[in-house]
Amino acid sequence: MPRHPMHLSGAAEAALRTALKQLRTELEVPTAFPVHVLAAADAAVAAPRLPDEDATHLPFFTIDPPESRDLDQAMYLERRSGGGFRVHYAIADVAAFVTPGGALDAEAHARVETLYFPDGKVPLHPPVISEGAASLLPDRVVPALVWQHDLDAEGEVTQSSVRRALVRSRAKLDYAYVQQAITAGTAEESVALLREIGTLREAVEVKRGGISLTLPDQEVTLEDGSFRLSYRAPLPVEGWNEQLSLMTGMAAARIMLDSGAGILRTQKTAKPDVVARVRAIAQSLGIDWPHHVSYAELVRSLDPDDQKHAAFLSEATAMLLKAEYTAFRDHRIPEHTVHAAIAAPYAHCTAPLRRLIDRYTGELCVASCAAQPPPDWVLTALYGLPCEMARGKGGLADRRAVDLAEAAVLMNRVGEVFGATVINTDKEFGKPREGQLHVTDPAVLGKVTSAQDLVLGASVRAILKRADPAHPGEGKVLFTLP
Repeated sequence: MPRHPMHLSGAAEAALRTALKQLRTELEVPTAFPVHVLAAADAAVAAPRLPDEDATHLPFFTIDPPESRDLDQAMYLERRSGGGFRVHYAIADVAAFVTPGGALDAEAHARVETLYFPDGKVPLHPPVISEGAASLLPDRVVPALVWQHDLDAEGEVTQSSVRRALVRSRAKLDYAYVQQAITAGTAEESVALLREIGTLREAVEVKRGGISLTLPDQEVTLEDGSFRLSYRAPLPVEGWNEQLSLMTGMAAARIMLDSGAGILRTQKTAKPDVVARVRAIAQSLGIDWPHHVSYAELVRSLDPDDQKHAAFLSEATAMLLKAEYTAFRDHRIPEHTVHAAIAAPYAHCTAPLRRLIDRYTGELCVASCAAQPPPDWVLTALYGLPCEMARGKGGLADRRAVDLAEAAVLMNRVGEVFGATVINTDKEFGKPREGQLHVTDPAVLGKVTSAQDLVLGASVRAILKRADPAHPGEGKVLFTLP
């Protein structure tokens, strides 16, 4: 599922700098790369392992936020002469620079993933690799894993393969530009095809019962001495772009299952009691969810710009959509291989600059497509990777950053009374007087304690007891009910 980004204006960032530093300390976030790791990175950049095939004739382009430099994916889209489409999808080849068992590899295993904070990121790999030699920046010849997907006229994948090759991106585009160009009809054909292919893939997703969810970005600004929280709705092009990544992840899962070795991103269907609880949250927020309507259908009907819808999506996904990694080898296929939200087997493989595990899935898929055995270093690591990835702190960093931002928005309003709705309680944990509520204005989710047992869905008048960005751990925002 997508991250829930949060951005700070310059003034807001300056005011929260101390709290953000404290957050990094609490999460034990690594600081600078050790000297020997930086030296290994410089050596790797000077002598990368380059593939024999040259695919620089393909006019790849990237679509990312304007400030991004760690570019994992590039694409080139075209129509097939017999009908349908061909998607060329290049993924940064981190293994060209990282030697198994070396200093860079050890550091990546220690970090697990890139961590994103409102005032910057803590990268998985040294920037000379992640934002330089391995990044698919424009007008550079770089090694990549090049996927080729053939689709029919309805957007169904008929064939997928991946190989190593040298590539060169022709352009670094951003979402706003691509959306405007496609809408205005001025985009070149390969870019314009993103809408056609993405829309078809969204229809395929609906057909199989999958869910794609892109929550609004949060932005905190400082205006007239007060922090304000606002949302930015995702652009359609972001969803179309996500469909190519999902398509590649599903193709990788199929290849690994067929080869008998791999690591999947799996997710079981939520238990009935959890679904019932989420239905109650929907009801408490005034969201109509008929029993004959599936969760996937409901999500597609909601508007992330609507504050109550956004609150429900945030809470429901946290409760329903818990995923894990499942490894296998020697053709010992696990009993459960499906990702429930995607409604198909799926693997992480499109972000190796930012996520450790993608380097391994990429190696497995390249080996399988070349009819070669997987590298020993990959097979040896497979069963330990789920535990390693579980140490990742990306989701926690995101949640804590949002807590911090919401505390900043409310920090000058302690003691005020807010209209709110109780959207969750801790009754199942033996704490019926503790839970979470949704405040309409400003749109925040906060912890609440009460003198009486909380009633799910109740409309309440809550007193803001605490709003402290510097408060350690969780609970930076706390409401009370008399």
